[in-house]
Amino acid sequence: MSFYDEISKYNWSEVKDFIYSRKEPDVLNAINKNALSLEDFAALLSPAAEKFLEPMAKESHRITLQRFGKTIKIYIPMYVSNECVNSCVYCGFNVHNKFKRKTLTLDEVKLELDVIKKTGIKHILICSGEHPKKVSVDYLNEVVKLARKDFSSIIIEVQPLDENEYRILYNSGADSLALYQETYNKDTYKEVHLGGKKTDYRYRLEAPERAAAAGLRTIGIGALMGLDDFRVEEFFVGLHARYLMRKFWKTHITVSFPRIRDAEGHFKPTYLINDKNLVQSMLSLRLFLHDVGLVISTREPAELRDKLIYLGVTQMSAGSKTNPGGYAAGEEEGKQFEVEDTRSAEEFIESVRKKGFDPVLKDWDSSFINAV
Repeated sequence: MSFYDEISKYNWSEVKDFIYSRKEPDVLNAINKNALSLEDFAALLSPAAEKFLEPMAKESHRITLQRFGKTIKIYIPMYVSNECVNSCVYCGFNVHNKFKRKTLTLDEVKLELDVIKKTGIKHILICSGEHPKKVSVDYLNEVVKLARKDFSSIIIEVQPLDENEYRILYNSGADSLALYQETYNKDTYKEVHLGGKKTDYRYRLEAPERAAAAGLRTIGIGALMGLDDFRVEEFFVGLHARYLMRKFWKTHITVSFPRIRDAEGHFKPTYLINDKNLVQSMLSLRLFLHDVGLVISTREPAELRDKLIYLGVTQMSAGSKTNPGGYAAGEEEGKQFEVEDTRSAEEFIESVRKKGFDPVLKDWDSSFINAV
């Protein structure tokens, strides 16, 4: 049984009605529990919980210090291609958007890696549009091999793959996957994905399981905030994370909270997600799943990111460019979205230190699994 079978047991409207029916006593009961049920999680995501964000924040901070210490894992993205065959209404890489398309040659990838490694960050996120011919598994395999020379942890954020394809990348050095379902509502999913292989809701939903089965040690999931009601989306994100943690107990699960930003095509989100909504989502996940990693990217502005450090975040990106060639060639065209926190990697790392947290630039080495 896959998570597709699990989520199929739920009705979106019924879950929404349940979340919105929660009252203040349900919220207080959930905050005071050590182990939360799905019903408790729903209460924390409800409108009634908005009055209790401060005690939720204190509890989230306590749990995060207990599980992760005062650390923030730092990673940096490298976009290798903005070519894509999909038509997703919210994405700058939409096949119908007219701008300069580019897939880096392997020599250009080397140049990008040379610039990025000077930051000292050893966790790299390899991103691309979804174009199976231009960004094939063979191509990605060569990129991973190049990155392996200078980076200890390689995260891939590319099109969903079959299990044997994930295993090929794992054997070359990729150790983590980031892949977001965008929306867990099947009807909304159909409305915003108009063409390309990404229209296959189930194939994308089951990709994290295929990656975990192939050996990847960290799996990152999330919903693109703004496509549907965030309270219901985050409920299903939590359900998904719990399912993966139970089925693949050796695999570390992380959750991201990407909000829609301006991009080529200038899509306007159906649901406006304010800072309070983002914070409530993050705190609810932390109280529900104590060991899940919480990720905040440079989609968010510097001032907000600095505040979120104290509330339960464990991983953050730094110095991001969202287009191929953004580091070495200084390319400005062809971005997936506009970055909000424009500080350099060095400036952000120093900012984390000044807050009394340890910016972790390396937390993994392949020798951990190859030794003895």
